[in-house]
Amino acid sequence: MTPQPPPVPDNAQGRPRRVGVEIEFAGLPPRDTACLVQELFGGEVEVLSPHRLKVSGARWGDFGIELDTQYAHPDERLVDHEAYRDSEWERMRQEFHERTRELIGDVVTGLVPTEIICPPVPWNELDDLDALFVALREHGAKGTDASLLYGFGLHLNPEAPSLEVESLLAHLRAYLLTAGWLREQIRVDITREVLPHANPFPRAYVLKVLDPGYAPDLETLIDDYLEYNETRNRELDMLPLFAHLHPEHPHELLANRLVHPRPTYHYRLPNAQLSEPGWGAAQEWNRWLEVETLAAAPDTLAERGANYLARHRPAWPIRAWQALRRRFART
Repeated sequence: MTPQPPPVPDNAQGRPRRVGVEIEFAGLPPRDTACLVQELFGGEVEVLSPHRLKVSGARWGDFGIELDTQYAHPDERLVDHEAYRDSEWERMRQEFHERTRELIGDVVTGLVPTEIICPPVPWNELDDLDALFVALREHGAKGTDASLLYGFGLHLNPEAPSLEVESLLAHLRAYLLTAGWLREQIRVDITREVLPHANPFPRAYVLKVLDPGYAPDLETLIDDYLEYNETRNRELDMLPLFAHLHPEHPHELLANRLVHPRPTYHYRLPNAQLSEPGWGAAQEWNRWLEVETLAAAPDTLAERGANYLARHRPAWPIRAWQALRRRFART
C-alpha cells in the first residue's frame, strides 16, 4: 500500500518526517527474526544477550529484536562490569543473574511475543518497510488474531510536525475526536480491549481538553495529562513526547526507564494483523493521517469539538453539581 502524504510532510530540517514502527508477534524467535531483518535490509547481527539482538547498520539504522518481557533480559542496574572483574563473588552473582534471565526467556519463548523495534523510517518509504511484514507472514509469524491469547499490537511513532504547545493540543484534540473511528476501522481485537495496553482516555479528560476555553501552556498540558492519565497504557501515549520536551519534570512516570524520550507521538492502537494480506505499516499510517488532517484544519476541529461537547457534556456544569453537594452537606 502506498503511504499518503501528511499535511506537514517535512520536518524542521526539510527532510521527510520519520515514523518509528514497533510490532509484536509469535511463532518466530528473536534470532531467526534478526536473520530475516538482515536478509531484507542488510546490517550486522549483534547478540546483546540470549534473547535480545540488534541488527546494526541496516537500512534506516539499527533494528532491535527481543522477547517482549524485561524478565528475559539481564537487568542493567544489576550488572556492574567493574565489580565483575574485581570480585569473584560479584562475578558469580552476575553470572547467576544472567543465566537465570536466559532460562526465563527459554521458558517463555512462544508465550510472550517477539518484538521488532524498527529505526525511524521516512514516511514515504513505509511501503518498503512493509516487505518485513510479508516476510514475517511467510516465515510463520503469528499476529493478533491467531489466538485469543495474543494481545499483540503495532505501534507507530510519528515525528511530531511541530513541538509548539498549540500544535500538541490540536493533535491531542484531533485524536480524541478520531479515536472512535480508528477503533471501528482497526476492529481492535477483543483481547487487546481487555488487556490494559491501549486503553481509551477517561471521559473527564476528554471533556477538559475539548473545552474551547482550554488553552494551557506546556507545563499545564503535561500536568493535566499526568493527573488524568497516570499510566503508559493509553491508545495515544504522550509520555515519550512530554519526557523529551520537559526532561526535568519531577513526575516519576516521565523518568520511568520504559518511557523513552523522543519527539514523537506514541500511537499504540493498531492490531498486528499479520494474517491479513496487504496489511502493514503504510496502511496504519494512512489511518493515522485522519488525526493529522483534522489537527491541521482548525475550523473543522473546533466544530467537531463543539458537537462532541454538546452530545457528551453534562447538562449542568460539574462545578454547579459540586456547589450543590457542598450546600446540602452543610445543612
